[in-house]
Amino acid sequence: MKRRKFIQNSSLLALSVGVFGKIKWDGEKFVGTDPTTTDILGPFYRPGAPFKTNLVQPGTKGEILHFNGTVFGKDGKALKGALVEIWHCDENGVYDNTSDEYVYRSSFKTGADGKYNFKSIYPVPYAVNATSTRPAHIHMRISANGVQDLVTQVYFKGDRHIAEDISAKDPTALNRILAMTKNTKNEKVVIFNVYLKEEYLLEAAAFKKIEGLYEMSDKSMVEFYKDGDQLFAKVNGQIMEAMDYKGDNSFAGAIDYIKAKFELLANGGAKVKVTITEDKPIEITGTKLLKY
Repeated sequence: MKRRKFIQNSSLLALSVGVFGKIKWDGEKFVGTDPTTTDILGPFYRPGAPFKTNLVQPGTKGEILHFNGTVFGKDGKALKGALVEIWHCDENGVYDNTSDEYVYRSSFKTGADGKYNFKSIYPVPYAVNATSTRPAHIHMRISANGVQDLVTQVYFKGDRHIAEDISAKDPTALNRILAMTKNTKNEKVVIFNVYLKEEYLLEAAAFKKIEGLYEMSDKSMVEFYKDGDQLFAKVNGQIMEAMDYKGDNSFAGAIDYIKAKFELLANGGAKVKVTITEDKPIEITGTKLLKY
């Protein structure tokens, strides 16, 4: 094999392992652990879910699922005190968006061993519209001091709807499509270890300059606000996305589905350009109406 072709092939191998595996190429050798990749927040996040490990509802016809794993910090060590939030639909594909019981929603703080565990039911695929069905999935938000907050989702091997879902079919989701086993009670068991990355955070004073309520060019009202180290977007009163800071007054959600770039004005106000990736990118602009 010629040297040039060997180098090209080696680079391709390094890229593929770096994207799809749990190790990465530093130019000389494979090292470390890839951080867990992000996914869209979705429209059904509710903050403040109660701390509980058993989410199973009385009389449910759903299949019991044991969902557990370990949260690791940027140094590869088990992370104590990480807040793990999960939410998913019921056996009918419906989310509890209003009740005080926070059905199939929960929070958990990891101990010294970094472990979390939930007993719930296996969520089912559900139709988004006449042509699209979301595969079965569990939403997660993991946050802790000194590491980047993570919003992500997990999927399950063998689900035929993965190929048609914009998030699940993205190459970055490959390590979040999980195999299931069974325990001695014939109940489903899934293990998902989370690897958090180094924090890349906009300073608090800068967040203050962009937080507020914006009137957008499509007549919607978007509220941008800081939560943890992320910028959340609430559209017409509904939480829709969590975005990480990318530099240059710009933020982006998972798979760059929603991006927001802010312009600070001399009078203390702010403008924003939001890009939504659909079949064709959609751009809307807005001006801050209300500052917090």
